[in-house]
Amino acid sequence: MIFAIPLAWLQLIRERIRLLVAIAGIAFAVVLMLMQFGFRDALFKAAVRFHESLNTDIVLISPQSTALIAMRSFPRRRLYQAAGFEGVASVSPLYLNFGLWRNPINKRTRQLMVIGVDPMAVSIAVSDTPHWQEAIKLADHVLFDAQSRAEFGPIPELYRQGEEITTEVSGRKITVAGLFRMGANFGADGNLLTSDLNFLRLFPERNPGLIDVGLVRVQPGVNTKALARRMNAALGNDVLVMTREEFAEFERSYWEKSTSIGFIFSLGALMGFIVGSVIVYQILYTDVTDHLAEYATLKAMGYRDVFFYGLVMQESLILSCMGYIPGFIVSFLLYLLIANATSLPVWMTVERASLVFTLTVLMCTLSGAIAMRRIQAADPADIF
Repeated sequence: MIFAIPLAWLQLIRERIRLLVAIAGIAFAVVLMLMQFGFRDALFKAAVRFHESLNTDIVLISPQSTALIAMRSFPRRRLYQAAGFEGVASVSPLYLNFGLWRNPINKRTRQLMVIGVDPMAVSIAVSDTPHWQEAIKLADHVLFDAQSRAEFGPIPELYRQGEEITTEVSGRKITVAGLFRMGANFGADGNLLTSDLNFLRLFPERNPGLIDVGLVRVQPGVNTKALARRMNAALGNDVLVMTREEFAEFERSYWEKSTSIGFIFSLGALMGFIVGSVIVYQILYTDVTDHLAEYATLKAMGYRDVFFYGLVMQESLILSCMGYIPGFIVSFLLYLLIANATSLPVWMTVERASLVFTLTVLMCTLSGAIAMRRIQAADPADIF
């Protein structure tokens, strides 16, 4: 028959409870792998949100800085020295520090990152507030990150309703003059953007002559990497020069290699792969054992081992597809839930979905290959 039902499918549905258990086990492994890879990728994406929002070509930082959460200051004069290089269009300083935000609703405090920029320079991308540079020039006026965690209060909603929002940051009264979008990361749950003068008002202990990041815009047609290398060689040892892409990679590398977070997420995905492999192996091994007498009969009729190997591999592929679909759906819903709850960039991507599907097929086929060894025991002389 042209539309004959494959023997592998008939064997799987013969024990429906066993089939459901196998699908549930594979789906669990898929969810575990997708969640672990999703968390890991969200970590790396969130870590470089700040870097990607910078309107710069070259970045100057202290060599003692290890990540955005552990920046060290360097002399501001290095930035002015960089402005003297041929091909430089403009430079601007940037200050970073963590302050205590007081929720204007429940009065609870929570730490967020405060970014101080020169309002005369378009050093960071802001799309939510027109004329935002004029807004932060006013004393004690700030922009609030609309993608900050909900624990900071319903600031975006209140602002869009036209209400005046005043609260405290590190004990100083401030006014929210607008919104911008950057998003939370694993180092900061929220962000504020203000002028360099307002930044120094919030943190009077900071030395104005020491900055955290120097931003350099280059003229059109200038080789950015070559200019950065020249600056790095000419400036003092108290400053490190890199392109914006290298700055983002510098941050990503810290979280991936200098902390245990990336390793933990990768280990979690590996555990999901192993758990799924064990479940599929047990199901296929039991199925082969239950049909050992039938296989022996077929062998006696002249069927070769390759026929049975193909049969088990078909079962493996069917199980991988049937287990992947519910696992993908559950993971997609969990991604939406986590993104809304944490403001982290946890979303499904084609690359990740394809990777986990490939791992699922590999997981099932490897388990099937191991289970196929049992077929070698199907000797008609022993069974009959």
